[in-house]
This record gives sequence, C-alpha cells and structure tokens, in this order.
Amino acid sequence: MNIIVTGASRGIGYELVKIYSADESNTVIAIARNSQKLYQLKQDCLALNPKSNVIPITFDLNDNNTESLIGEIKKNVNSINILVNNAGMLVNKLFTEITSTDLESVFNVNVFSVFRLIQGILPIMETKTRGHVINISSIGGVQGSVKFAGLSAYSSTKAALACLTECLAEEFKDLNISFNCLALGAVQTEMLEEAFPGYKAPLTAWEMAEFISKFSVNANKVMNGKIIPVSLSTP
Repeated sequence: MNIIVTGASRGIGYELVKIYSADESNTVIAIARNSQKLYQLKQDCLALNPKSNVIPITFDLNDNNTESLIGEIKKNVNSINILVNNAGMLVNKLFTEITSTDLESVFNVNVFSVFRLIQGILPIMETKTRGHVINISSIGGVQGSVKFAGLSAYSSTKAALACLTECLAEEFKDLNISFNCLALGAVQTEMLEEAFPGYKAPLTAWEMAEFISKFSVNANKVMNGKIIPVSLSTP
C-alpha cells in the first residue's frame, strides 16, 4: 500500500511510520518540517526492517504552497491508499490572550492544510480497493466532552476537522473512498509535554499509533463519515 503520514517527525506520526514500514510491501511517505528528524526516522525504520520503504518529504504545513508538496508526492507514487492527517499545532493560551497570529497558525496547520492536502491527493486516491482518509482530531473537539481553559483555539480546529470529515464522506460517498475521524484523548507526546509540562497521559505514542494503523487498514471497509472517540476517559 501507498501511505501518507503528516506530522511524522515526532510523537504519534513518528511511531505510525515505523509501524507501517515494518511491512515491506508498504511505501510510506513521511511529511514533516524537520528534515533531521525525518532522516532519523528513516534510519530507525531501516534498522527495524532493512527492506522498509520510507520516503521523507520536508514540508511546513503552514506554507500555503501545497502544490509543491503534491508534486513531490506524485514523483514517488501513482496512487495513495491511506492518508493520515496527523499533523497538529496546539496553542495553550487563555482566550483573552490569543493573538490573531496564534489563531491563523493553528487553523492553518490543523484545518486549512488538511483541506489543501485532501484536495491535492483526491485525484490519485485509490478507489478500486477503497481508499481511506483518516483525520486525527481530539476528544476536546467533540461536543459534550470535558473542555479545558486555554484550548479554545485548538479544540475549535479539531471540532472543524470532525465536521469536515462528515461533509467529505457525504460528498464523495460514490467515489469509493472512506473518510473517518479519530478524536484522540491524551497521549504522551512532545506536543502534550510542551503544552502541559509534567502531565502524564495514560497512553504512549506507540500505543495510539498501533491502534491508528489497524484502524486505517480495516475500518474503511465497514464505516464512513464516523467520528470515533479514542479515549480512556468518559466523557
């Protein structure tokens, strides 16, 4: 399979690429803005599986020039089976302190870049075996879940991502592509540590990546347009 993972330089994305690359039949396109970490990721994958096929692409999703990214992807593969929109930006600021720059950046990475990437990838998404687009959201973006002060910008973007998933599932239901959204609970990642120093999440990045990998391969056969809470806490 040909698989794209954004936000691949650390956390869940990093572990997800390692899991996918364990299968030598997979070509995994790993996208992130940190070229050094992408290089290390490729070396880690080769150490685990010398026949792994990981293609690192350095790109900042805050950049509106997604055409160049799509061009790089098309140079390496003719079709995509799975797209995991995992990249995310978290701003932890009280509502009264959020600047327009903060707001523009978090929406650009968490929502607008997803719009642009899906638009660019749709023409080469695999439809014969049913392609799968997975948008990684947050339990904080789900109506009725517990909310936290300081996360109004972040949670709003994740709510938008969930609604976008439902809209795309309806719009492209006859195209043989599934769109699903995973609303993740707390996972021990660098991004979480930066936003909430000292907080210990109940799941590791690898544990969540393992779940996402299995979901991405199998869930498109039985569901479309679903928002799935993936959290150990309720609500």
